[in-house]
Amino acid sequence: MREVEKSAASVEEAIEGALEELGVSEQEAQVEIVQEPQKGLLGFGTQEAIVRVRVRDEDVDAESLEDQAEVAEEFLLGLLDRMDLDADVDHNLVDSVMYVDILAGEDAEGMGLLIGRHGQTLDALQEVVRCAVQRQTQSRCRVMVDVEDYRKRRRSQLAERTRSVAARVRRTGKPERMEAMNPYERKIVHDAAGEVGGVETASEGEEPDRRVVIRKGR
Repeated sequence: MREVEKSAASVEEAIEGALEELGVSEQEAQVEIVQEPQKGLLGFGTQEAIVRVRVRDEDVDAESLEDQAEVAEEFLLGLLDRMDLDADVDHNLVDSVMYVDILAGEDAEGMGLLIGRHGQTLDALQEVVRCAVQRQTQSRCRVMVDVEDYRKRRRSQLAERTRSVAARVRRTGKPERMEAMNPYERKIVHDAAGEVGGVETASEGEEPDRRVVIRKGR
């Protein structure tokens, strides 16, 4: 069984690096969080996240994924109630990704607040849900929070643009750098470029300016 251990400033960044090295998608891997990142006092004693990633021998446990989605749903309903936001919460499996969808009730403006500028508030909400799910299920959170299909639309647009850039890189031989993205979006770029063939990708830079570079394959 192929296995690699990686450390980085965040869990998602460490996973991304491990998946790149193994050359597999997250759906094809089993992830173990060895250590969560910790901030030291006055900058001293800071610890990076450490993950151990191995290639799966079998498919993702659908029942476990369903359990995580239900935990996330319950947590989000409670959170939205405390925020006095009227919204529906449901989960759906789309392209092997389990989404927990927040859909507007009577408060459409509140949905915009949940997404935030360039999805920043949604990313923060994802992190809160991740911690809640992992605490209750004692396993890595594999569900993705979405608001009004923002992530699905973004994923589709980003994948289409990546395939176009990758095709151009393959044709011209000139590497191109994508804009800075969060780990979730960088993973979309890695996967979409891999569909084109003849190119390779790598993440460069430090958060929050980390981005994917697409180069012609060797």
